[in-house]
Amino acid sequence: MFPAKTLEKYHAKLVQLGKDQVLFHEGDKAIDYFQVEEGSVKMFISSNDGQEFIQGIFTAGESFGEPALIGKFPYPGSVSAIEKTKVWKLPGDYFLQMLRENFDLHLKMDQVLCQRLKYKSMVLSEISSYEPEHRIRTLLKYYKSKKALSGTGEKIIVPYTRQQLADMSGLRVETVIRTVKKMEKEGKLSLEGHKIMF
Repeated sequence: MFPAKTLEKYHAKLVQLGKDQVLFHEGDKAIDYFQVEEGSVKMFISSNDGQEFIQGIFTAGESFGEPALIGKFPYPGSVSAIEKTKVWKLPGDYFLQMLRENFDLHLKMDQVLCQRLKYKSMVLSEISSYEPEHRIRTLLKYYKSKKALSGTGEKIIVPYTRQQLADMSGLRVETVIRTVKKMEKEGKLSLEGHKIMF
């Protein structure tokens, strides 16, 4: 997303997170811009019975939480590190100053937010309308398109666990496991150990 030099110029600090460490909670006031430097985080909501629904997984170079910051509403989900992770933390006032002073960065942010809206719309449609295989295949295709490899025929290792796929698709993990095995038998994906190749 934004270069480290630019973030530092506007007073961003690098924050280190341990695996499963929470960066902020659902309902917290949005006061900072965040961008992953290395590692990965997940944004999620939890139901009353403790079940998670993952709203998004963000990896190196990707930002998160900025709709709440720009829109001045509380964070709609919690964020925790999936692994050991480094995240840029930029105070909201400096973030807005950076966008005002750099139209190209503002435009880039607009494009990211539009892509995020497209993803949310896709997920809502999938969860409400389709059978498990279609939901999983759509998530895998979306991940591949983020890596700019869709349509190339080249297979990639999908970094999501079966539990993460379940949490992103609204399915039970047992259903994901069964569906992935079925898709493997039908040649729609392949497995290398516990990793999905798609």
